[in-house]
Amino acid sequence: MSKYFGMYRIETTRFRSWDYSWEGKYFITVCTRNFDNYFGEISNGKMELSEIGSEVERQWVKTILLRPDMNLTLEDFQVMPNHFHAIIEIGPNIYNDKKSDFISDGKSRNKFGSQSKNLGSIIRGFKAAVTTFANDNNLKFGWHPRFHDHLIRNDMELFKIKKYIQNNVENWSKDRFSKNNKFR
Repeated sequence: MSKYFGMYRIETTRFRSWDYSWEGKYFITVCTRNFDNYFGEISNGKMELSEIGSEVERQWVKTILLRPDMNLTLEDFQVMPNHFHAIIEIGPNIYNDKKSDFISDGKSRNKFGSQSKNLGSIIRGFKAAVTTFANDNNLKFGWHPRFHDHLIRNDMELFKIKKYIQNNVENWSKDRFSKNNKFR
């Protein structure tokens, strides 16, 4: 952990040499605060969504409709009791022309500051929409402040991640966060 203005700060988990507005397939995981099971429960090998879990699914599907200018494609996704997995592809668009994303020293311009038209802004909008729904409906709910992402680099990785997502419900009993297997 390093210091910023004399205070400790959490280092980024992002791939430093990558601009997250660029074309690519990304595997994302978004968790609930304290890994609480807000999204539903797994019963008889099936994920039964709660009201907030259904909204997670609805808002994820709406992602591409809300951002047509980003050329997004949604692939496999799965709502779990306390987290959400998805594969999203950012296609070529006016915001990610790689030639214009580098300055003369070869470093990406999209490092700090206001984030828009990139993976972080997509997830921020998704999380905000679900939170707004929860607040408007007086549902107790909270997100973990961060999310995990992985740049999918080849077809073998894509295949393995798709299998992982597709088998996530079946493997829930082995998940380290499945101990509280009831939703709120």
